[in-house]
Amino acid sequence: MEEKSYKAIAKYLLVSPTKVRPVADLVRGKSVPQAAAILEAMPQKGARLILKVLNSATANALYANKKWDEEGLTISELLIDDGPTLKRVWARSHGKRDILIKRMSHITVVVSKALEA
Repeated sequence: MEEKSYKAIAKYLLVSPTKVRPVADLVRGKSVPQAAAILEAMPQKGARLILKVLNSATANALYANKKWDEEGLTISELLIDDGPTLKRVWARSHGKRDILIKRMSHITVVVSKALEA
């Protein structure tokens, strides 16, 4: 029998994927309460964003299955994908310019029931 999983996606977040991926590596595969505790203690912007998406995926799972509890859920997938890139002009001296590249991320969190050992 296939195990049911629930996901939440946040798109077009104005943070570079390379800054969010190390935070995601710390909580990938952990239980939901343990991952939430880790993310709340971290100062990075990416930790706050991942926590919001994790809370949304947890709420989706608990709403769909009234018998489940938060302690029984684990993060089965945590994806940090590249979003579109904003290119902005930055004025420099002598009438020249530089291009600012503002990167975006898409964060996907999938939670499922923990397997009882």
